[in-house]
Amino acid sequence: MNDSSPLIKAQLTFAEAIKQIPTPGKETVALENALHRICACDILAAMDSPPYPRAIVEGFLVNIADTLKASEKNPINFSIGPTVNPGDTTCPLPKVGSSVQTVTGAIVPQGDYAIVRPWDATIKADTFEITRAFSPGFFIESQACEHSQGEVLLKKGQRISPENIGLLASQGISEIEVCKKPEVSVFASGDEVIPHTQAFQAGKIYDCNSIMLSAEIQRIGGSPFTAGIQGDNFDSFKSALADACKRSQLILIAGGTAIGGRDFISDMIRELGELIIDGVQMKSGRPLIMGLIGNTPVVGVAGHPPEALRGFRLFAPIAMDILCGREVALPQDPGQISL
Repeated sequence: MNDSSPLIKAQLTFAEAIKQIPTPGKETVALENALHRICACDILAAMDSPPYPRAIVEGFLVNIADTLKASEKNPINFSIGPTVNPGDTTCPLPKVGSSVQTVTGAIVPQGDYAIVRPWDATIKADTFEITRAFSPGFFIESQACEHSQGEVLLKKGQRISPENIGLLASQGISEIEVCKKPEVSVFASGDEVIPHTQAFQAGKIYDCNSIMLSAEIQRIGGSPFTAGIQGDNFDSFKSALADACKRSQLILIAGGTAIGGRDFISDMIRELGELIIDGVQMKSGRPLIMGLIGNTPVVGVAGHPPEALRGFRLFAPIAMDILCGREVALPQDPGQISL
């Protein structure tokens, strides 16, 4: 690729055109249906995590003050008291010289306490002794050490991963607001093009672009709509394009960039809206076209399948990012997009 600059540019700059694309609408979805969706707003922690101090090992809960004078020469004994288990709503407070047995995950009191692990003590029937002091919070997970209530868990524009879903479920969050998936109408063009599901005919070629580009649209978060194969009839195609703009947030046209010496797709966009880019130097010529009909971006790519997908991946995702609600840094000119 020797030249990535547009050959013709209309009054609107590329960045100005992109800024006219409307931000996506919102919808509420169940958490189990939120994978790979885009957060429509910041999602805040509903509660502290963990919601209470808890033991992270099995052992004996003791007062720190009772351990301060412990040493090899001065072992200190503790009686083994009741047990606190996961699911218990309270934990008994260890009395002076006594302990509470803990199970991993059990609630423990806030304050100057520590958990003595069995191998940090010498156990004798219903007592144990220690030979060193322990610091506050030893093997205790403090309340809100992971997240505090009201803390931002996921940011607006963030794509939701399986890990994110697990995090939200741990907060008791069952549904969230996400950006609506943009509907993308996909056109194939050419009198010689036929659906890939039909019997082959001499002189024809199968439409592989529609299904390939639809798959790519799904991959990056859109909802593709197969708008059909349009023949080389300008008025009929223009009418179908105008109708598609009423129901779609993005239009993708594969092929038909120049028919009979006429810039077919470019002329349609000029008559219906604003042509922004009319040709970018690529291997198959200059097939990349971009325009705006109302607030609907229109992208025209080559009919040759490898170039069609390549052209889409180079330019359309910028519009898709905005339509999906993702953050995007806007180039000031299409020439700044690396090919």
